[in-house]
Amino acid sequence: MARVLVVDDDRGMREVLEIMLTREGYQVASAPGGREALSICRKNKFDVVITDLKMPRVDGIDVLKGIKEMSPETMVILVTAYASGETAVAAMQEGAYDYLEKNFDIEELKLTVRDALRRKGVDQGRDLPFNEALDGAVSFGNMVAKSKEMLKVFALIRKVANTRANVLILGESGTGKELVARAIHENSDRKKKPFVAINCGGIPETLLESELFGYVKGAFTGAYADRPGLFEVANGGVIFLDEIGELPVILQVKLLRAVQEKTFRRVGGSEDIRVDVRIISATNQDLFQRVKEGAFREDLYYRLNVIPIPMPPLRKRKEDIPILVRYFTEKYSRQFGKEIGKISSYALELLMEYQFPGNVRELENIIERSVALETSNIILPENLVIAGNEKTDVVRAFDLELPDEGINLDAEMASIERRLIEKALQKARGTKTKAAQLLNMTRDALNYRIEKLDIREP
Repeated sequence: MARVLVVDDDRGMREVLEIMLTREGYQVASAPGGREALSICRKNKFDVVITDLKMPRVDGIDVLKGIKEMSPETMVILVTAYASGETAVAAMQEGAYDYLEKNFDIEELKLTVRDALRRKGVDQGRDLPFNEALDGAVSFGNMVAKSKEMLKVFALIRKVANTRANVLILGESGTGKELVARAIHENSDRKKKPFVAINCGGIPETLLESELFGYVKGAFTGAYADRPGLFEVANGGVIFLDEIGELPVILQVKLLRAVQEKTFRRVGGSEDIRVDVRIISATNQDLFQRVKEGAFREDLYYRLNVIPIPMPPLRKRKEDIPILVRYFTEKYSRQFGKEIGKISSYALELLMEYQFPGNVRELENIIERSVALETSNIILPENLVIAGNEKTDVVRAFDLELPDEGINLDAEMASIERRLIEKALQKARGTKTKAAQLLNMTRDALNYRIEKLDIREP
C-alpha cells in the first residue's frame, strides 16, 4: 500500500485530501505544518508528499528540500493558491514532481498522484527501469524533462495558461511546440473548450482561407452549403496555428483582423462573425527576419508575439535524453507488448553523442524502431538506426567507461559480435566464405554464430 503524507496548515484542506486519498486505497498521514512534516519524515518514509506552499515558519519549499535530503526517492507535489512562474521554477529545480494550484480538480490530483507512484515504481512493486535518469525529472502534460531550460518552459506555461494573451512558440522542428500549445490549453480555464490545430504550411493556399474562416453556399464551385471554418469551431477555446511563418501574405491581412477584432467573414460572405478564441502560434523560422524581408506583416507579428516561448533544441539539453529514452521505451514496450527494461550503456552513449537535427521527434522515432526490432529485454546498439552513424567500430566499443551500475557483459559482447558479422557479410556481399575470411574464422564457425545470434543475412 502506497504511503502518502498531506501537509497543510488549513485543517479543512487536510481533511478533504485525507478522505479522498484514503478512498483511493493509500495509507495516509497528515501534518499541520512544515516543521511537523519534517519531524514525521525523519521517522517514517513516504512514497508521495503533498504539501501546501505558503505555510508559516517552514514553507513548502523548505519541506521539499528537507524531504529530498532525507529521502530523495520520495515524490513531492506542491499545492498553492499563490502560483507564480518563479516559484514553479524554484520548486522544480529543487526536485518537486509537480506543482498544482489550489483550485485543482480532484481528478487531476488523483491522476498526478497515480503518475508519481507509477514513475517511482510503487504500483509495480519495484523500481522502474532507468531510475537513475529520473532524479529531479518533472512530468508536465505529455512532456518530461529535468533540464533547466525545459523547467523554465514548464514554469512559463503555468504562468501564462490562464491569461488571454496570444502566445508564439519558437523552435526547431521536432522540439515539441504543439505539446506546449496543448499544455497551455489543458492548464487554462478554457481546457473544456475546443483545441483546434492547423498546419499553415500543410494546406494549399487556395484552400487555407476557407479552412480558417469557412465559406457560404455558392462562394465557389463545390460550395453546396454553408460551412464554418476552424475559427468558429474553436470558439471559446484555442486555435493553434502551426508553421505560422508559411501563411501567405494575402491571408495575413484577414488573420490580423481576426486577431485584433475577433471578427471575420466567411469566404463569399458579407456578415461579420464574432468569436472568442485564444490564438497560439508556432514557427521554426526566424519570424522577425521574415518581417524585415517583407514576407511577414510587422503588425501581425507583434499581435501574435505577445508572449514568446522559445523551445530549446535537444542537443542543448542532453541531460533530458536518458529520461526521454526511458519514457519512449516504456511507451512503445506497452504498445508492442514487449518487456524491454533497459538500454545498454553503449547504445545510450551513442544517443548522448548524437546531435539530433530532428530533436525529440527524431529520438522518439529511433526508440520506436529500436523497440520494434529488439528481440531481447534490452535495447542494443545494433537496433539504433541513427543517421550518419557509421563510426561504431570495435575500437570505440572497447574504449567504453564502465558505469557505476555495471553492464550486462554477455549482451554487450553479443552486440559487438553481431555488428562485426553483419559488417563482414555486407562487405562480402553475402558470400559467407569471404566473410569468414575477413573475420579469420571457418565458414562453419560463421554459420554457427549467425544462427546463434539470429542474424539476418543480406
